[in-house]
Amino acid sequence: MNMTAEPEVTTMSEKGQVVIPQSIRKELGIKPKTKFLVYGRGDTVIMKKLELPDLNKEWEEIFKLMDKKELKLSDDEVQKEIEETRKATR
Repeated sequence: MNMTAEPEVTTMSEKGQVVIPQSIRKELGIKPKTKFLVYGRGDTVIMKKLELPDLNKEWEEIFKLMDKKELKLSDDEVQKEIEETRKATR
């Protein structure tokens, strides 16, 4: 990732909102509803774009692995595992 050549200036609103300049949003692929981790130390604030995993893709990979290993679970078995896990975590 390249850092923008020239620093940009922005201002915080009374509500604590900060506008990320358009050039930086484009460079980093930031769209509305993007989540950030925010760190603060001294006079420095760092925002890091939070990359959330694609859960549908992860589930597809899990199911492919199960199919490959011929691991078949019935709906009743899945429900039983869910209930047992919930009981154990209470």
